[in-house]
Amino acid sequence: MNIQETQSSEKIFTKSFFLIFGALLFTALVMYALMSTVTEYATSMGTTATIAGLVSGIYIFGGLCSRIYSGNALERIGWKRTALIFMTIHFLACLLYFIVNDVTLLLIVRFIHGIGFGASANAIVTIATAILPKKRFSEAFGYFMLGTTIAVGLGPYISGFLYDAVGSVGCFTVASVFSAIALLCMILIDVGDQNSESDVEVPAKKENYSLFEKIFEYKAIPVSFFTALTSLGYVSILSFYRLYAAEVNLTTAFSWFFIIYSIVLILSRPIAGKIQDNGGDRIVCVTGIIAQTIGLFLIAWMPSVVTVLICSVCCALGFGTLNSACTTIVTRNTSESRRPYAVSTFFIFCDATMGFGPALLGSFVSSTTGYAPVYFISSFITLLALPICLYALKK
Repeated sequence: MNIQETQSSEKIFTKSFFLIFGALLFTALVMYALMSTVTEYATSMGTTATIAGLVSGIYIFGGLCSRIYSGNALERIGWKRTALIFMTIHFLACLLYFIVNDVTLLLIVRFIHGIGFGASANAIVTIATAILPKKRFSEAFGYFMLGTTIAVGLGPYISGFLYDAVGSVGCFTVASVFSAIALLCMILIDVGDQNSESDVEVPAKKENYSLFEKIFEYKAIPVSFFTALTSLGYVSILSFYRLYAAEVNLTTAFSWFFIIYSIVLILSRPIAGKIQDNGGDRIVCVTGIIAQTIGLFLIAWMPSVVTVLICSVCCALGFGTLNSACTTIVTRNTSESRRPYAVSTFFIFCDATMGFGPALLGSFVSSTTGYAPVYFISSFITLLALPICLYALKK
């Protein structure tokens, strides 16, 4: 079955769908499983909290570097070949954790691991855009992106359980297994003759691309920019929620945050996909931005069990839904030859925000104000995405 036959079909749940979904799910599980415990592992080596934070963040930086390169690689050497190369790096990096015995080596391994993840994720999403049915694309893409949603909730739980039970070796073992499964899924995917067709269509244009165009897709920048602003709100939760929870005595309530977040996303994404297919992009994006703005403002203004639960729902409707909806927009509105660059542009913007956002937001924390300003500021920044969204989607 080649890509053209798959696209002409209206069926979503095909063999190819489950394979590309598996590749996304297990790759994302590795990221979220290790991200939730690697800082604790670093501090167990005697390092400071600042260096432990760098151990976590350098993974995102490595991913950002490979995403910058991946757009050109996806076009030049082919989608599946790029995926296989970087997913192999991703798998081998998981094995390197077993020989880490100091923080310096851990930083190097995390950077290499991030390089494997960034380009792999770009390739997986790009291949998915060719596999999913065009007439039900938003709906199908919503189902596909549930792989990331499940990973957000399940990854930290699995890793935390194993870390408490058997230590870091258990976390590294399960990460290696997950990475191997993702690689196997990619090996089994048949992308037909897409690569050869792209190679026939594009060569004359390659020489005319500016350096900027070899990294970014112009058409994808406005949508990528406002999505990146909303991702800052999400990363404020991801980075500081445990500290803020302890500060406002809501540890139990915040422990349910990502569970509620994942449940709402699983239920809402297929619905949001249908609304986007039938009602357009604006309604989904504007609703998501406003919802997240309200949720973040509420937990900063009057933190309570109720507002924490409301915020989890609002963030799921916000960045959680926007991440899928806006990836759909940038790929749908771009020619096939420029699609890898569009996907790369989107994730470069979001990765940059999520990589450097915690340091920016952390600068607003003080002994007198605590962590509440983090959420007031991230609420305001999320709201700034609204006029950019309206401009980007004015057509």
